[in-house]
Amino acid sequence: MTPTLVVPRRYCGPPVSGNGGWSSGALAALVAGAPIDHATPWPVIEVSLHAPPPLDTELDVAMVDGATVASRGGTRILSARVDGTTLTPVDLVDPDEVAAATAAFPGWETHAFATCFTCGTERAEGDGLRIFPGPTPSDAAVFASPWTPHPSTAEDWHAYVDGDQLASVAVTWAALDCPGGWAGGFGTRPMVLARMTARVDALPVVGAPHVVMARHLGTTGRKTRSATSLYDADGRLVATSEQLWVAVDPAHFR
Repeated sequence: MTPTLVVPRRYCGPPVSGNGGWSSGALAALVAGAPIDHATPWPVIEVSLHAPPPLDTELDVAMVDGATVASRGGTRILSARVDGTTLTPVDLVDPDEVAAATAAFPGWETHAFATCFTCGTERAEGDGLRIFPGPTPSDAAVFASPWTPHPSTAEDWHAYVDGDQLASVAVTWAALDCPGGWAGGFGTRPMVLARMTARVDALPVVGAPHVVMARHLGTTGRKTRSATSLYDADGRLVATSEQLWVAVDPAHFR
């Protein structure tokens, strides 16, 4: 049987398409060479989004020219491959800076996609991730937000390890997603994710406090580059990524 990938409506980014991070992470979990146990860190995986991931729709998954490709009716939607890139994490800041940053989240004032699974202000606790990154007082190019994974984010084979319930791979990628867009100026320049390269060292523990960090790396024309990192309560790096975003008219994604 041909493997398939479905992005449930819960995991939307824009209202009518999949959250870029969740969709990318769901495909990354299907890449050949991905770990099959909890103790092995994931390789760096690059996922490109070629079209908005449709919701509640079966996408065919197949190997094409060395990449794991999700497609619909022959149209490529996402492609993923193991990548040799060395990712540089965004440094963690102290708790006071994190608290001040999320209080300054630009989305409190205006949000192009307020129902987004990761950062939507209209998503209830236990439904969306409610990650609300804002600029840190010490560096306006660096954004931060606290995040505590909800039990509903655990799923599939990696639900528990050593008695701890873990968030899924796709949710981990989703947590890394939107903070990069906000650090890159999403508040005044709406964007969608075009490419995400990530490494997951460990899956986040459900119910445990974490911090997501993001840094703007540069903007050229419609394209913005950013980096994000996820840390646990002990300051250990959980996952890290680099991203490419493209500015869009939000009306085309509703």
